[in-house]
Amino acid sequence: MRTLIYTAFVSLDGVVEGPGGGEGYRNDGWTFQDIDFVPEAYELKGREQEEAGALLLGRVSYQGFAPVWPTMTEEFPQYNAMPKYVVSTTLGEDDLVDNWGETTILRSLDDVAALKQTEGGPISVHGSASLARGLADAGLIDRYHLLVFPVVLGAGKRMWSETDKDKQMLRLVETESYANGIQKLCYDVVR
Repeated sequence: MRTLIYTAFVSLDGVVEGPGGGEGYRNDGWTFQDIDFVPEAYELKGREQEEAGALLLGRVSYQGFAPVWPTMTEEFPQYNAMPKYVVSTTLGEDDLVDNWGETTILRSLDDVAALKQTEGGPISVHGSASLARGLADAGLIDRYHLLVFPVVLGAGKRMWSETDKDKQMLRLVETESYANGIQKLCYDVVR
């Protein structure tokens, strides 16, 4: 069974919307504003790319990343080469870009559960806030890789849903604090 990892830049109040900018969110690009760049804070991002066996995205994140990531050959060589899966009920095959390698459309969370049963390395979920909330509510996420930024954003898409569900315990497996206030928090989901 493959491990499904949700990786996110998140504010202290749980917002994951628009960390890199270009989404039209009122605080677009908040990860780059007023926070000193400390390279070691992003070591996790490089490691994720090396360890992942597939990339899973929601439709909105796919449509945001697909025009850009294939051109970033130095920044994302492994992500560009690995299989990609897009969870969407509306995207068609003709909506997929043809310069980003193998991409498969999954139509449901049941399809994601079936993907997890296949052979291969971890499946990495980037962006995709709505998808991540659905995956968490369905019990499909196995690990969280979070870079928590010392900022409170107020409004914005949240990492966690407000679904009334049973308590879910997480086990901290890796943590580090950086001089710029970013905290790395990696959790396994306790089952």
